[in-house]
Amino acid sequence: MEWREVVEHPSLKDLPFKIETNEWGKIMMAPASYTHALYQGIIIRWFNRRDVEGMVTPECPIDTPKGTKVADVAWASPTFIKKHTMRNVSLRESPEVVVEIESSSNTAAELEEKRHLYFEVGAREFWLCDEDGNMRFFNPRGELKRSDLFAEFPGHIDIDVL
Repeated sequence: MEWREVVEHPSLKDLPFKIETNEWGKIMMAPASYTHALYQGIIIRWFNRRDVEGMVTPECPIDTPKGTKVADVAWASPTFIKKHTMRNVSLRESPEVVVEIESSSNTAAELEEKRHLYFEVGAREFWLCDEDGNMRFFNPRGELKRSDLFAEFPGHIDIDVL
């Protein structure tokens, strides 16, 4: 199934969970918890509270060699935004920063594969937030101590301090 068909299919609208496709076009579903949504919101709010040029988006569909993956959060520079029209159903190139938030339905192998797929289509950094709010940062060469693009982003997100 092509991503446009997934997005436009009436029975798939307003589902309470995230869907993606695999390399054969089959739909895969992943339920999201409230904690997952909180981390997603905190990360988006962090970008929005800074004077950071560019755009941060939730649920960003990115075409990869193994289907369309939906990043929990993505940040794109003004240059990236100008290059990709707003009318795209999905992106054929990854925004510069892609964030995945672990949930109980993810395996370590799945998240590692997603990381490699996002880099394969142009991501500059991959951020991973675990279920306890610990952040890990990667570039195509490997793990970083902190983000090269946003060094001030914290290494831990504490939802109890909201």
